Formats: sequence, structure tokens, C-alpha cells
Amino acid sequence: MGLTAKQRKALKEQAHHLKAVIRVGQKGLSDNLLQETSRALDTHELIKAHIALDDREARQQCAEELARRSRAELIGRIGKICILYRKRAET
Repeated sequence: MGLTAKQRKALKEQAHHLKAVIRVGQKGLSDNLLQETSRALDTHELIKAHIALDDREARQQCAEELARRSRAELIGRIGKICILYRKRAET
């Protein structure tokens, strides 16, 4: 996808007021969770996900995996929250 730093900054600003719509629990990434993430991205393009893992490195890996498997761009992470963006398909 390849977003510029300016585009990432603008998306972070847009996401500031959003609530997390996806919650990744201790069981990690399931097929149902990935389907829900994909639906949320189709609807909203820009979403926040809450990753309820205590280990910082595990949260980072989970966020990257969630972005990769949902074909989204990982815009940023703050604590247990990550921001995902996927451009809506042209119809």
C-alpha cells in the first residue's frame, strides 16, 4: 500500500476520536476475528483494535499479523491499541 508520512499523520489524527471496534483476547487471532476485522475495514476503512496481551513484543507481533492477514496498513500503535487502515474497494 505504501503510505507517506504525511498520510499516516492525517490518518492518526482522524483515528484519535475513534473507539476500538475489534478486541483481540488472550486466544489471539481466530478466523472469526479476522472476518470481523475485514468487515469493519470494508465499512469504515479506518479502525482501532484493542489487543489484550500483556507482553509488549507479543502485542506488536499480533498487531502486525492482524494487519497482514486483513490486508490492511498498520498506521500506529499506542499501548494496547493499534490503528488499521484499508482503502475501501472501488465499486
